[in-house]
Amino acid sequence: MKNIKTNFTKITMLMSLLFITSACEEYLDEEFKSGLSPANFYNSDSEAQIAVDGAYSILTDAGWFKHRDRKAWWQIAADEISSTRNIFREAHNITYAEGVADGERYWNTLYEAVRNTSDAISNIEGNENLSQKAIEESLGQLYVIRALAYYDLTVVWGNVPFFTEILSPEELSSLERTPVKTIRDAMILDLQKAFQYLPDSWSGADSGRMSKWAAKALEAKIHMFEKNWQGMLAACVDIINNSPHTLMENFGDVYDWSNSGYTGKVKPEHILWIDFTGLPAKGLGTNNEDNYQSGHDYVPRLRDEPKDKSQKSALVAALNANGHEFGGYGGASPLPVAADRSSWDEGDLRYDETITNEYEGITLKFYYTKKLWNLSSTYSPRLNKSENMVMIRLADIYLMAAEAENELNGPSNAYQYVNKVRERAFEPDQPWSGMTQQEFREEMYEERMHELFGENHRRPDLIRWGIYVETIRNTQFQKHNMQARDNVQERHNLAPIPLAEIQLNPNLLNTDPTNNGYR
Repeated sequence: MKNIKTNFTKITMLMSLLFITSACEEYLDEEFKSGLSPANFYNSDSEAQIAVDGAYSILTDAGWFKHRDRKAWWQIAADEISSTRNIFREAHNITYAEGVADGERYWNTLYEAVRNTSDAISNIEGNENLSQKAIEESLGQLYVIRALAYYDLTVVWGNVPFFTEILSPEELSSLERTPVKTIRDAMILDLQKAFQYLPDSWSGADSGRMSKWAAKALEAKIHMFEKNWQGMLAACVDIINNSPHTLMENFGDVYDWSNSGYTGKVKPEHILWIDFTGLPAKGLGTNNEDNYQSGHDYVPRLRDEPKDKSQKSALVAALNANGHEFGGYGGASPLPVAADRSSWDEGDLRYDETITNEYEGITLKFYYTKKLWNLSSTYSPRLNKSENMVMIRLADIYLMAAEAENELNGPSNAYQYVNKVRERAFEPDQPWSGMTQQEFREEMYEERMHELFGENHRRPDLIRWGIYVETIRNTQFQKHNMQARDNVQERHNLAPIPLAEIQLNPNLLNTDPTNNGYR
């Protein structure tokens, strides 16, 4: 099971395409009793699990979390991070357009997840060959993965085509865009069912699976983007009060993967993560197959460092002595203001854990997001990086609860949530108090940045707060990304529907001929 990486639903989809091509008519005349199809699969709990594991494998696809496809719309071109060299320049400089770096691979991967999960759901639901436990746990995981795909689609593109059952090619090629609220309402219902079906947590080789609290956390996120403050607050408080997740005592421990093997990368604070560690859900393969390429962006490139080139030999010696390597890509360096210690509150312990420009006392040329780097040449070498991509953790939930409470009732009862996060961020403690609702709201802009720096939240946060364009126009970028300030426009709050999709299905323009303002 550990080495099975084939997604059964991909196979059946490919077979269905073969069935509609005239070149296969002679082949179709033959009896094919032993071939795989939904009719002779899903006959046991283990077969249902293979289908579920196949859906998980899409999460680590290059078009989703593995490479920069998702980061282009969630982290790049915000006020946190940019590249140290001229790479991925359309995203960093906001020069993407319809047909130019428009997220086509990302879009296709997300819809692959929608199709595959929907196909598996239809074959598992009510299946008399499966145990009730297998049915519920399988459906719960599939609902979360499908909701995650639609979550990304609606945050990045807004209104998109929506379906929850397998459609014919003709039907798919004529779908119009569905309003965001309709999609999100449906996904919330699915996540609430998943919450009932899933366990509190998984263990061992199943650690990478979605739990009921991952479902609840994703529900909270969807409420957040809908500005459903009451639903958001209720979901967050449920997690805070009833889940097994706890805030870690030291901020630096949240992402402390240095020189750790595969078993130490699931932390009590992590709620929903994409598992690249080598102990994923059964069927997802080894860490070698699931190399988290995007994680290399946080690690320095040896050719760039150190600042004083005469210290190169000393740097190499220090790296070798520690079992470390600088094998990064130069794709995610903190921007000048974020890297400036004075831009953080005095006494904020998170700064030194998050940002650095030195290694063993040797000054580096660039600043780096220290909390997200793993320099181990044994456990995280170049081309074999295996850290989890943590998508939602408990500190984020506390900050979301604070934001929702402030929006509903003002700051009086919101302090308890944000100050819980700040307790470990400052010594001595610096709790919030005495703010107006607007002051609390504006302080949260900075608080979320400093707690969640580099964790793929910033760009959508700026957009949902309505301050993205203004913020980018006032951001100091590094030299390769200076164009972003002049290029940013209101249309960049959403991505354009990929041109290749419009050419296949012109109906995507029926409700919006401007394609989110890009025409």
